[in-house]
Amino acid sequence: MNIVIFTKKLIIIAFRNINSAFTGKVIRTINCRTRSGLHLLAIAMVVFFGSCQSKPKLPAESPTRGDIRIISDESFQPVIDSEINTFIQLYTNAKVKASYKPEVDVINDFMNDSVKVIVTSRKLTEDQIQYLRDTQIIARTTTYAYDALALITSKQNKDTILKYKAVRDIFLGQASTWHDINPKSKLGEIKVVFDNNKSGNIRYFKELFEIKTGLPYNFYSVNSNAEVVDFVSRNPGALGIISVNWISDKDDSLSMSFLKKINVVGVSQQLMDDGSYYRPQQGFIYTKEYPFTREVYLISRETFKGLGSGFIQWCTGEQGQRIVKLSGLVPATMPVRIVQLKTE
Repeated sequence: MNIVIFTKKLIIIAFRNINSAFTGKVIRTINCRTRSGLHLLAIAMVVFFGSCQSKPKLPAESPTRGDIRIISDESFQPVIDSEINTFIQLYTNAKVKASYKPEVDVINDFMNDSVKVIVTSRKLTEDQIQYLRDTQIIARTTTYAYDALALITSKQNKDTILKYKAVRDIFLGQASTWHDINPKSKLGEIKVVFDNNKSGNIRYFKELFEIKTGLPYNFYSVNSNAEVVDFVSRNPGALGIISVNWISDKDDSLSMSFLKKINVVGVSQQLMDDGSYYRPQQGFIYTKEYPFTREVYLISRETFKGLGSGFIQWCTGEQGQRIVKLSGLVPATMPVRIVQLKTE
């Protein structure tokens, strides 16, 4: 094929999406017999590569691209940190930053539109859902994992099992010394320690035991789950409340260092007193034989399928749920594989 004809066709193809006035000018240039084939080839190359640069720009945010901040209950920091670190390694155009706060502050920030995605163990109330609807916002709640609240004691405390009733008596102020729990105990006052007055941990027990007034005098708040572990490890009479997420990841050095400092208490079931006690391990969380279990939710107020929605979808997908499992919590959406054993 004549090089002039070939080049002319190439230019016409390249100029299909270019301004028509400019296109006509170039075509007229092609028709000038005074132009050599080499000049036409040069024009074709410039136009072709110029048209390549006019491709539409990628959206600023998509399920795998963008920059968002999420806020999580401080209790779930270990597992959420793992989720974020893995997600941004897989999707290099995604930037996800997390802040960790007490539950009350997490919900308040969400309602004030300070953040689009939160992680919490409490669903929104009907009033909060309606308030958002009145502002044209639909809050979407997804169950992400099953967690448990662990009771911990000092290594110097020999009482490593408690009846459900005894735990209830402690929260209601009906038992305030270790002697009340175990007449043989030589320890004195029970100092109950939890992470924060605004936390979901203490809110869980207040709702469970229907505590309408203040907590007993021997209850103390610190600033975090990590501080609860530290306090309990140094005080033989202390009884701590933490999310099991902080001591359940066997591959995490910090989690294992905490576990070496304290005892994890076994608790009996509420309605059964058969001498069985259960610790907050995955199997007993799944079957709810351990009595103090709860759900963990991912809640979004995004109005489109942005990075927040993409992160939630990933966390509740196979890869994200594997991280939940490795962290010692129970996945909420990973399919359960049932194995049938044949007997001869």
